[in-house]
Amino acid sequence: MAGLKQGIMVVIMTGKTPQLIDTHCHIHDEEFEWSQTDMLEQAREAGVTSLICVGTSVKSSIAGAEYCRANEDTLPICYFSLALHPHEATNMDDTTLKAAWARLQQLARDSKNDPKFIAIGECGLDAFYPVDSDGLARQKWLLQQHLQLAQELGKPVIFHVREAFEHFWPIYDKFMLPGVMHSFSAGTREVEQTIQRGELYIGLNGIMTFTKDDDQLAAAKAVPLGKLMLETDAPFLTPTPLRGKINTPANVALVAEFLSDLRGETVSLLADQTSANARTLFGI
Repeated sequence: MAGLKQGIMVVIMTGKTPQLIDTHCHIHDEEFEWSQTDMLEQAREAGVTSLICVGTSVKSSIAGAEYCRANEDTLPICYFSLALHPHEATNMDDTTLKAAWARLQQLARDSKNDPKFIAIGECGLDAFYPVDSDGLARQKWLLQQHLQLAQELGKPVIFHVREAFEHFWPIYDKFMLPGVMHSFSAGTREVEQTIQRGELYIGLNGIMTFTKDDDQLAAAKAVPLGKLMLETDAPFLTPTPLRGKINTPANVALVAEFLSDLRGETVSLLADQTSANARTLFGI
């Protein structure tokens, strides 16, 4: 892979590994079967300076906060976000969902001044899997609750939007909060819609290394460098050439190498700018 060779050349010529930020992972979840010490060490060796443990449920959000607090003095620096994934809305009735939201909302308010708590997310809309009108209505209600909470706490938002942009924009446009479109896998039209709103970044991960969708690749090339972030979504979405293995934050380097080839930018430039973007959005 030319990007890998390019990355090696950067190390040889500069004497240092490009510094990266994994803006989205779930390494704190209990199903992540990996030696945490080894995982963090490998990430550090790959040039990962910071990572964000993203909440998807009350349980996951609590686990992410606890994981980051337990790794207070480690490198990479670990940050967390809190949220209910849109699938939570689909899988719950109204009463259960509102109870879960009340718990999540209180957790966020209690964590407001924790420097490790840097975002609300991942939240949004997901119509990739069949969802009835009631389920979609619950997802929309939940998204609006997250946006109101993010506005109250002054936090950026990590969005999950899949096959649902036409439903997402009317809700988002009422708030226009800063955030990132996580695991972006739509096309160039959606890139334009995202960038024209001014407050949003686009997060790319291992999907781009194995997709066969030309429009997805065109979209990855079309994202302005000043609006791009890198992520792994670990332990999911392992990039090529490691498909079939568990994903880890260290593999954000593989995402950077692939995008370097695809976009015609050096790994060093890509790493520097995407990390600067993450620091700007999340205040880290």
